[in-house]
Amino acid sequence: MKRSEINAAIRWAKAYLKKENIRLPAYAYWTVEEWKEHAEETELIERLMLGWDVTDFGTGDFGNIGGVLYTLRNGIQDDPTAGVPYCEKLIVMHEGQRLPRHYHVSKTEDIINRAGGTLQVFLWNADPVTGRETDSDVTVWMDGIRRVFKAGEEILVTPGNSVTLTPYLAHVFGPKLGTGDVICGEVSKVNDDRTDNYFTEPTARFPEVEEDEAADAPLCGEYGRFIR
Repeated sequence: MKRSEINAAIRWAKAYLKKENIRLPAYAYWTVEEWKEHAEETELIERLMLGWDVTDFGTGDFGNIGGVLYTLRNGIQDDPTAGVPYCEKLIVMHEGQRLPRHYHVSKTEDIINRAGGTLQVFLWNADPVTGRETDSDVTVWMDGIRRVFKAGEEILVTPGNSVTLTPYLAHVFGPKLGTGDVICGEVSKVNDDRTDNYFTEPTARFPEVEEDEAADAPLCGEYGRFIR
């Protein structure tokens, strides 16, 4: 992704969140220079990978595959003294975008439609041995209600509602065309984006960045390069 594309996505997400009366922590609005000024205070933020996470999942097609994520809270799986024993994120997506198909081995997560249009979700059971999706029916909990769907069947999540994604449940989601942009919340077990994302289509969790302009703010995996 180009840095200009990342900057534009962050600006858009900030404006959209503000419109929906959703505010982020103070450091979400820091410039790179302000990050440098606070460098001695932010070691835990860096370790937990809190903050902005803009990705096209290595596809080069951010308009269709990708989103703007913001990690608000997190912990570290093998260090219970760091952070908290859960993770909370926001996922801000333009109509027409989706996340690539993937599953987790450790993480259980609630995906919550916080504001905007209708979230469109597709689910498949992934075989724990091969990692391949199966054609078996999918059983999920949606706000405490047990639901059963066919593999790959469209599931619609309107604002205020959610779906619980358990390990080995492959998923794709994004705003349904014609309903507008969406702000999702994610509440989950401690999240490790470096090790617990298993993609079943050719993608990568973090993009390569082409520095075509100065960064408005560092992404969550770039703190060492920008402020140390």
